[in-house]
Amino acid sequence: MGALAFEVRNLARVSSFATLAQLPRHLCYSFLTFPTLHKQRFSFSVMASVNKKVLVPIANGTEPVEAVVPIDVLRRAGAEVTVASVEKKLQIDACRGVKIVADALISDCADNVFDLISLPGGMPGATTLKDNKTLESIVKKQASEGRLYAAICASPAVALGSWGLLKGKKATCYPSFREQLSAAAAIVSDSIVEHDGNVVTSQGPGTAMEYAVALVEQLFGKEKAKEVSGPLVMRTIHGAEFLFAEFNRVNWTCDGSPKILVPIANGTEEMEALIIIDVLRWVNAEVLVASVEDKLEVVASRKVKLVADVLLDDVVNGSYDVIVLPGGLGGAQAFAKSGNLVNLLKKQRESNRPYGAFCASPALVLEPHGLLKGKKATAFPALCDKLTDPSEAENRVVVDGHLITSRAPGTSLEFAFAITEKLFGREKALELAKFLVFVR
Repeated sequence: MGALAFEVRNLARVSSFATLAQLPRHLCYSFLTFPTLHKQRFSFSVMASVNKKVLVPIANGTEPVEAVVPIDVLRRAGAEVTVASVEKKLQIDACRGVKIVADALISDCADNVFDLISLPGGMPGATTLKDNKTLESIVKKQASEGRLYAAICASPAVALGSWGLLKGKKATCYPSFREQLSAAAAIVSDSIVEHDGNVVTSQGPGTAMEYAVALVEQLFGKEKAKEVSGPLVMRTIHGAEFLFAEFNRVNWTCDGSPKILVPIANGTEEMEALIIIDVLRWVNAEVLVASVEDKLEVVASRKVKLVADVLLDDVVNGSYDVIVLPGGLGGAQAFAKSGNLVNLLKKQRESNRPYGAFCASPALVLEPHGLLKGKKATAFPALCDKLTDPSEAENRVVVDGHLITSRAPGTSLEFAFAITEKLFGREKALELAKFLVFVR
């Protein structure tokens, strides 16, 4: 039994294997010796992380990117993340009309022990979190017992500072809350992510991915953080101006506020979907989120539950200035099978109106339906060999005429800002990028 225990403890070093036949030979003996294990299917990365429990509270007015990016990234690392509503119901209305369904109410979590609690920002969401006595009690207990707690954007100052949990600690927050952070007796830092003892803080939507990876490092170590961050295709230098490769340049024009369709499906990559929705709503684009499923609520790739505005089937006769497909393997496959969506995309191309996709969707949706013909494009790195013309695929964002494509969750903000630039101009896009703490 001791040998088996040793092997199980070290399963984190092994990729996920579906069957005994796929196991390395040195692990087979233990599984053959214990038939009850032999008959089961395992995901070893999850087994290794089963004791890492994370709480992410959300409220009406929560900044969706700051909530969902850490949820997504931490679940990629194998953490068991509970999304808890501090409202009276599970569904909350986050900033800019994004609807998220929590896993539990905060009252259900009062007696649970968490390895990490992460508070998203957004106003008035941060204030609502601060005013919730159950959450305050949970986080204060977390701090007093030396376990990890964290916050981003407004919440370091508004919530943690107000609860007295940053006294004498180095911390950062959204720039306009620094005075309030200082008044809470914190040592104010300019870092995009600050770690002091058992508290981690960060600045805003544009630093959410770095914040999330920092949380993975604190929970699981540097090796796991590197493993998780690699496929995200994150920027190497934060704060630099975003760029994109452009070919066959044309102006993207529309009458009035642009009308943008963002389809979602079960298996859609939640970070990619929410970043594009959030950013484009910041510039007052009319973003319509449409489910290709038979109901409004979808379960995204990392099990975040999102609620669409409409069913795609109900808006197929609409006219859109831009159609944008997020990635996620399951979501892309659902898009490719949706005849209504594919027909909409073909009409968009024929009408010389902009359309785009990123991550899995350029390769699995646009390419098979001839929507990349004669175009330069990029996609998730492992899928670029499916592109007819991958000559510019190393670029993080590629614009070719009315087509725009991008690579992965870590390029989502650049993708969104590139669309903003094409619709509203470079100055507006840079202004927003700085506001969201993506560009210095």
